[in-house]
Amino acid sequence: MKVSTLLQSGQPIFSFEFFPPKTPQGEAALFRALHELKPLKPAFVSITYGAGGSERAKTAEWAARVQNEVGLVAMAHLTCVGRTREELLTILHEYAQVGVQNIMALRGDPPKGARAFQPVAGGLRYASELIALIRAEFGDRFAVAGGGYPEGHPEAVSLEADLQNLKRKVEAGLDLIVTQLFFNNALYFGFVERARRIGIQVPILPGLMPITDLAQIRRFIDMCGASIPGPLLSRLERAQSPEEALEIGVEHTTRQAQELLEAGAPGVHLYTLNKSPATRRVVQNLQMVLR
Repeated sequence: MKVSTLLQSGQPIFSFEFFPPKTPQGEAALFRALHELKPLKPAFVSITYGAGGSERAKTAEWAARVQNEVGLVAMAHLTCVGRTREELLTILHEYAQVGVQNIMALRGDPPKGARAFQPVAGGLRYASELIALIRAEFGDRFAVAGGGYPEGHPEAVSLEADLQNLKRKVEAGLDLIVTQLFFNNALYFGFVERARRIGIQVPILPGLMPITDLAQIRRFIDMCGASIPGPLLSRLERAQSPEEALEIGVEHTTRQAQELLEAGAPGVHLYTLNKSPATRRVVQNLQMVLR
């Protein structure tokens, strides 16, 4: 099932994102979390694209297992990092062969230690080029999603320039925008308003991450340029135990998601960190209050 088709129903969707495990134990934990979250009936689950090595090579296998073993719709990530145009096409054919119908097309982060992104010889420099390649070679075979940044991409010279880059991705063939994580809904509402003003009309799915570990979330924020509102940060810093931090994170994300959905967001995309408890509680809370 294509995500673009699911969105046409007009009903808000829930979706979950997982990262590639690096060990057999991590792989077992990932699929255990998937089975635990399946009763919540997510519209799709996405598997991020490992920075290199075996994790990246196994993305197609995991996507196939998500669909055939777990019985959920998979969205497979694909980035430009370290791949030629021909290699990217090979990966896309692998996705098609295992039945994947949804792609998250991203430029990807520079390799660790690199100051700026540089494509390999014969590779692609921008996500818009990857999206155009998918459309040129596969037409409508895939529904294609891309990333959006309510606080601006860390490398963007301005919010306006970042939005123009996003518009180029939409014009290349995006069906859906999934935002980077954020903790202040005003950032999402402002982002959507600015996007609509310049003619971006595809659905913009807000991405949320329930905070369960403050040190861990700070590492994510350093990488992606997101910010934590002062009052939320103060509450987390005062938490006396991991359990208390979890309660604060679940409460905040539930309130965020409820406000977003009531304001007309097309759904909520939850970054799970390959764990089910916080994600499950947030969705169950929402299903109770939105009945």
